[in-house]
Parts: sequence; structure tokens; C-alpha cells
Amino acid sequence: LATTSILAMAQNTPAGLWRTIDDDGKTEKSTVRITANGGVLSGKVEHITDPAKANELCTKCEDDRKDKPVVGMTIINDVKQDAEDPGLWDGGRILDPKNGTSYKVRLKPIDGGKKLEVRGYIGSPMFGRTQTWIRAE
Repeated sequence: LATTSILAMAQNTPAGLWRTIDDDGKTEKSTVRITANGGVLSGKVEHITDPAKANELCTKCEDDRKDKPVVGMTIINDVKQDAEDPGLWDGGRILDPKNGTSYKVRLKPIDGGKKLEVRGYIGSPMFGRTQTWIRAE
């Protein structure tokens, strides 16, 4: 029983491999691995689904990621579990490599940890957009 509850708790964190789904809710774009280090989450692109885009560079990035390959790029950083809501992770940033813009990010596991609501926003969370990613492992 202890092993089962530990596995269930692990599934309710954003850590793991995720299939990113476009805003249309159907099209898989990539896989991103989210890892925890000292309670801080970061996420790195592992694979781009469309073979024609597999070697894309972040040409619109304006930081040290400019003109670097998107595969292998850290696009989520500095995310921590919310002190008031343990089912929510926030405080960090997410990069959209397509337009080079970095947004504040909020991550929330749903459906028993099988899905992840990823909300990128500017200012307040009400001014943003949400994608639902699917756990790949």
C-alpha cells in the first residue's frame, strides 16, 4: 500500500515526460521532460514531433538561447510548489520558442496526474492561455 500511495503522489507532480499539445487540443507538438532539483522544476524539450521542424532554432529568442536548437533547450525554469495550494506549481517562466517570448507559468496536474494544465501569462493568470499536456511516462 505504501508503494501505491507513493506512486500516486508522484503522478500528481509536474515532474515527468509530457506530450505537449497545441492550442487546438489535438496536435502533438513535442515532448518536454520536467525535472525537480531541490524543489525547483525545470523543463527541457526532448523531441519535436514534426520531422520538418526537428532541427528548428530559436531565431526569435532574445537571450542566450538565440539561434540555439529547440531540442535540448530549457523552456521552463524556476517553478516551485505553491505554499498555499500544494496542487499548484508557479513562480517560474516558460518560453514559447516559436515567438521567442517568455511568460510567467503556472502548472497544475489534473486527471490524477495524467494531464498537466500549463498556463502561460503576462501579469495576472487571467491574462494568458492554457494548454493541456498529456503524460508520456
